[in-house]
Amino acid sequence: MAEEQKSGCSSCESAQGQQNEFQQFLEQEELKDRMGKIKHKILVLSGKGGVGKSTVATNLAVALSKAGKTVGLLDVDFHGPSIPTLLKLEGKPVYQSEEGLIPVEFPSGIKVMSVGFLLREQDEAVIWRGPMKIGFLKQLLKDVIWGELDYLVIDFPPGTGDEPLSIAQMIPECDGAVIVTTPQNLSLNDVKKSINFCRRIKIPVLGVIENMSGLVCPHCRQVINLFKQGGGEEMATKMDVPFLGRIPIDPSIVEASDLGEPYVVRHGDTEGAAAFGRIVQQLIELKNKDCPELR
Repeated sequence: MAEEQKSGCSSCESAQGQQNEFQQFLEQEELKDRMGKIKHKILVLSGKGGVGKSTVATNLAVALSKAGKTVGLLDVDFHGPSIPTLLKLEGKPVYQSEEGLIPVEFPSGIKVMSVGFLLREQDEAVIWRGPMKIGFLKQLLKDVIWGELDYLVIDFPPGTGDEPLSIAQMIPECDGAVIVTTPQNLSLNDVKKSINFCRRIKIPVLGVIENMSGLVCPHCRQVINLFKQGGGEEMATKMDVPFLGRIPIDPSIVEASDLGEPYVVRHGDTEGAAAFGRIVQQLIELKNKDCPELR
């Protein structure tokens, strides 16, 4: 009798395991279906915080839109979801249809979704353990209705820990990663980690952007090299990945960010905006032969 009961419990556990596997399979297929309508998926990474990754991701998305592309912008930076602030979308409601979550639309037509939209308070600290965060992000990726897009720009959490790893593995058939750094040695060392991180999980590195590279004088608009310059390009060469360009320090970027207006729109005639335009053109034209990682 005891043996029969034990056998029955094993059967139940086996059936439950199969049911869980089937559920995971269905969720993965649903995610593939959602993402399959997006032609290009670009991850924006940084080895550490404070290098302007979210500002770069936002302006890349807007510059792609200005280039005539249909664009989505996804913010999955759990502990610093700043995209709503950068686009003046704080407090915007996210509506749910029978099919899933409807992204918030920025006036230029960019579809935006952020972890920040789903927190009860903008200044709420996310004190969740890893599995809970990963489960939430998986649900978010699966449920957002992007529709057909040319590009989805994804603002990742900084670093190379569990969260970036889990999110990267959830996104099917991404084009690759853009890595944002600053000229300082500390940031450049973290670039190596980010490139090696991408290589370990088989994500192509589309290129490196050196942010905060030189100061734009607010009076004469000349670029002054307050700190070292060219470290990002040198690192990209050493690691055999493309160097996409430099974005200077410009007080106008801070002004635009505080106003919730994209820098490439509010100050479209500046060198910084032109640099974003050149970077976007490279991403649009990028071919396999230009990126050894894609060979």
